[in-house]
Amino acid sequence: MKRLILVRHGKSSWENDLPDHKRPLKKRGYKDAEVVLNAFQNFYEPGALFWSSYAVRAHETAKMFKERLNVPDKDFVVKEDLYTFNQNELLSVIRSCKDDIERLFVFGHNPAMTILVNSLGDKKLDNLPTTGLCVIDFEENSWEDIRKGKTILTLLPKNLR
Repeated sequence: MKRLILVRHGKSSWENDLPDHKRPLKKRGYKDAEVVLNAFQNFYEPGALFWSSYAVRAHETAKMFKERLNVPDKDFVVKEDLYTFNQNELLSVIRSCKDDIERLFVFGHNPAMTILVNSLGDKKLDNLPTTGLCVIDFEENSWEDIRKGKTILTLLPKNLR
């Protein structure tokens, strides 16, 4: 069985005319991550692999999860190819995960995240908002084979405030 946890990066700032991948989190991005982590931390099972886009807003969000959930450095990887907005590219990266990994966190970007939540899970969302988290379980034993799973948890900041 495989468990995929998709987390969209926190709310980012459009100030300072920075390139897209260098945009930082706004204060709300940090606050929303705290709210989601407060709800999620008791559900979390240690031993997951964390993959993050290198974009500042995704990496900062991922680091907050890493620190709160005490994820070791060896299980935290920044992947350049997660800086994508395309669901097929994102799915391809996820399917490249080694099969000895049972639980994978991916911190990335819309619209790819929302489309994957809807195509891989069994509960539809209009939009996975910033700092939204979705957990999907799969019966498959290989990441390469994941197709349709069961959505077991969705945490949206606006529902937790």
